[in-house]
Amino acid sequence: MSLLGNLVWLIFGGLFLSASYFILGFVYCLTIVGIPVGMQMFKLGILSFSPFGHEVVDRGGAMGCGSLALNILWIIFGGLEMAVAHVMIGLVFCITIVGIPFGMQQFKLALLALAPFGKEIV
Repeated sequence: MSLLGNLVWLIFGGLFLSASYFILGFVYCLTIVGIPVGMQMFKLGILSFSPFGHEVVDRGGAMGCGSLALNILWIIFGGLEMAVAHVMIGLVFCITIVGIPFGMQQFKLALLALAPFGKEIV
């Protein structure tokens, strides 16, 4: 079932979303300072390529206070806007019964887009 969901997801915008995150990640990785942000963009790109069958879990403090500081900077410099955009798209999807699974995946992406440091996709 997750394969079918991922195929429909890719056809109706997931491929564009994933490619956008991968391109942004590559642009951030061109600079030395932007590599940590680029790696988080790649993480968002992976989840947006196939969200069905994957979960976002907290690493349990594996990065310590560094992840907290990086998440605060992430939220200030664009993470909040990305998360709000995913929530708005998720709400639009949830208007219809057929779109609810896709809306739930957008909410999952919103949680990751809000604070990606210290999280992992399983």
